[in-house]
Amino acid sequence: MTTELFLMTHQRPRLTDAERKALNNAVAHKRRVAARQVIVRENMPLTQCTLLTKGFVHRYKDTEDGRRQILALHIPGDFVDLHSYPLKRLEHSVAATTDVEIALFPHQAIRELTTVSPNLTELLWRSTLIDAAINREWLVSIGVRTAAKRIAHLMCELRARLERIGMADRNGFDLPITQIDLADATGLTPVHTNRMLRQLRTDGLLDFRDRRVIIHDLDRLADFAEFDPSYLFLD
Repeated sequence: MTTELFLMTHQRPRLTDAERKALNNAVAHKRRVAARQVIVRENMPLTQCTLLTKGFVHRYKDTEDGRRQILALHIPGDFVDLHSYPLKRLEHSVAATTDVEIALFPHQAIRELTTVSPNLTELLWRSTLIDAAINREWLVSIGVRTAAKRIAHLMCELRARLERIGMADRNGFDLPITQIDLADATGLTPVHTNRMLRQLRTDGLLDFRDRRVIIHDLDRLADFAEFDPSYLFLD
């Protein structure tokens, strides 16, 4: 089922079999997109929403002087632009971090789902609100957390989200991004990011090498990052 990982991530409200089938049948078609290719371009008119089914995707904005801020990292099971349904465009761009597979939901199909099912309406709304909660936590990181804590907090977050879909455990997870991507996501320079990763490794908290995060002590890492997963609404 195309929407299986989405439903693993968002387990409330409980859907009937008919509602699950309706959600899955709302997929118009599927696409593969190569790594680093733009999926949604800033301010372009949109008529469909994108569900990520395989690979990693990032949302970002570029400044006029060529700098990039990554606004979100999406994992399989995430809608990357569900808010385009009411807005009809995004004020930022979305690109494939890795080779990805996506499923496309026409806006009209989203409208029909929300018309016929209060449960599906709540589910899609809840997904969008959790996405906003994650965004606010990223703002807190960039605004007040130290550089090392920003990285540690993001790793804790990604581990928790990936564990939900069976792609992580207490010891680590695959993270197919570069140190430059990590710098762009945490508001740091690549040099500073490299230095903070060395600090986290020296302190026995984590390693990030060969596109895998190795966690040496999850409890210590979470304590250091002051990570409280309540904003992910995993319950």
